[in-house]
Amino acid sequence: MTIVLILIVVLIILIGLWFILTFNSLVRLRNEVAQGLSSIDVQLKRRADLIPNLVEAVKGYAAHETAAFESVSTARAKALGAQTLDEKAAADGEMQQAVGKLFAIAEAYPELRAVEAFTQLQTELSDTEDKIAAARRYYNTTVRAYNTKQQTIPTSLIAGMLGHREAEFYRLEDDAERDPIKVELGA
Repeated sequence: MTIVLILIVVLIILIGLWFILTFNSLVRLRNEVAQGLSSIDVQLKRRADLIPNLVEAVKGYAAHETAAFESVSTARAKALGAQTLDEKAAADGEMQQAVGKLFAIAEAYPELRAVEAFTQLQTELSDTEDKIAAARRYYNTTVRAYNTKQQTIPTSLIAGMLGHREAEFYRLEDDAERDPIKVELGA
């Protein structure tokens, strides 16, 4: 009888340890997902902070391109005001298109490309875009790991009970945002 009791106690302890380890791994992954989203936010904010300087640099040479400047300002406002993941992704896509148009306008003005301040801003923005892409990849990788952990047995048996829900991937809102940017420079 004592051997059966010892086996039951050992089994309960092992199940308890598994439960604790599973809970801790889910919490760790959920925190990594939150950290990944925070990294995206930091880089999007950095890009939004660079935009006004870039707009001012281009404005001096292409003051008649007001529609492009307005679209950049609108996209920046949306990016700064985005709260949900879907809003952030949509605003991110709009911002990419607006900045692309701004760079296309700048290409039409060789004297602007020769200005060191503009070149430096362009380099910083390009670097920021690379960091945003890296932050998106990191976020989506951690979301995949978190969701996979929740959906596989035996973790799936307790993930819902523990309040863990599937995280959303960061993706472009609209297929049109994947298309190359089209710029028309009016005469």
